[in-house]
Amino acid sequence: MQLPSVFSTLSALAAVAASESADQQLLDVDGTLFLQLGLFLALIAVLNAWLFKPYLRIRAERVTRVEGYRADAVRLEADAAARFARCDAELAEARRVGAGERAVARAEAHAREQTLLAEAQAAAQRTLKEKRAEIEVVLAAERATLRTRVADLGREAGRKVLGRPVTS
Repeated sequence: MQLPSVFSTLSALAAVAASESADQQLLDVDGTLFLQLGLFLALIAVLNAWLFKPYLRIRAERVTRVEGYRADAVRLEADAAARFARCDAELAEARRVGAGERAVARAEAHAREQTLLAEAQAAAQRTLKEKRAEIEVVLAAERATLRTRVADLGREAGRKVLGRPVTS
């Protein structure tokens, strides 16, 4: 059945029903009611096919994508947290290793310092003994020279004071 013939049939039925009624009715049920009902149902069918179904499909896709993005964001955030924790652990390990190496280097430097200080002190003590020995030799020579000079000066002072040569 074609759409225009349905409308014409409905309008004919409405005209017959309207002519039979002698009372004034609150709601006139004539062919226009069926026509409007048919147009409403046709509009619902068209809107359902062209508007509601595409809208609901797009909305469902959007919800699915948003949920997928949220799941991806949660997964990426968990991955980032795991990487951050791993980096923190590696950094703590590097700091621990660095502190150990620094302690070893300090201990080696301290031992080297003590060795150098001991060598320097030993060298200084040797030099000091050598110089003291040299000074003792020079001092003994100078004392011997002074003893002879004292004796000579004493004789000469005695000669000048006594006016005669002094023999010892």
